[in-house]
Amino acid sequence: MNCKQANENISIKEVMESFSLFPSKEHPKTAYYYAINRQERTPSLLVNYVKNIAFDFGTGKQYDVVSIVQELKQCTVSDALEYLSRFDFSYKKPSVTEAITAENTNQILEVKEVIHPALLDYLKSRKLESQKSELSEVYYRINDKRYFGLGFKNDSGGYEIRSRFSKICLGKKDITTIKNNSENLKVFEGFTDYLSNKILEPEKTPSDNLILNSVAMVHKASGLFGNYKSVEMYLDNDRAGEQCRDSILKIFPEADDRSNEYFPHQDLNDFLISQEEKTLENKLEKNQTAIHEPEGNRNIYRRKR
Repeated sequence: MNCKQANENISIKEVMESFSLFPSKEHPKTAYYYAINRQERTPSLLVNYVKNIAFDFGTGKQYDVVSIVQELKQCTVSDALEYLSRFDFSYKKPSVTEAITAENTNQILEVKEVIHPALLDYLKSRKLESQKSELSEVYYRINDKRYFGLGFKNDSGGYEIRSRFSKICLGKKDITTIKNNSENLKVFEGFTDYLSNKILEPEKTPSDNLILNSVAMVHKASGLFGNYKSVEMYLDNDRAGEQCRDSILKIFPEADDRSNEYFPHQDLNDFLISQEEKTLENKLEKNQTAIHEPEGNRNIYRRKR
């Protein structure tokens, strides 16, 4: 059995089930699974039963039957084929007409200013409500069902979509570059980190910004770094972030790793949320102190003011 035979004759759904992986949301032709190589709250791996492939919206990586076994087992092609030899060659690929129909099920319907209360509440929970003008309210259809979320546009016209229930990319996966004619470049994994940095470190003279929209997209940005005198990296404090930092340092050895500024928090947005919570706690403590302060002391305080 070779790769072509395995990819065309073995069901990717059955392969997923053999690893005890089952869909979180399933439709007749597609299903959403949780990512196979990282922890996440919202499923971002779309398995297309029609094409017998899977696409990870978080990394922009596509899998066929053989490569998904390689990813799950961390093995070679020959080892993956040996594992797949146990499966029956019972999968029948649907017709071209069915494939075209399934391919056109994802559609952006409307893009407008962010005004929906649910999205405003989501931004508030991430402490990013002041940055809503940087985002769009995007309505879209997947498998004949309508959804909406916050959209952040990439350089290919696609949208990174976020809400309490969704974390996907609509359209072509790509990086986002925001240019301000600066000689300094700031690098972020996702747009929530970029927006958090705008709040935490307001700049009188804005830097250029690179939002990867996934660490897997760092290769797409490799040609940008040579255009700058300095590069600052605001990447996640996890294994994927470390690997991305190493990749950038190979290209631009002088790049400044700023992740220690928000450690032990995983990313800039987590750090921003913690800072906002600390500010609120301090205000509450001051209010409690004032409430329990002796009347005489409170009068003295008022006179001093």
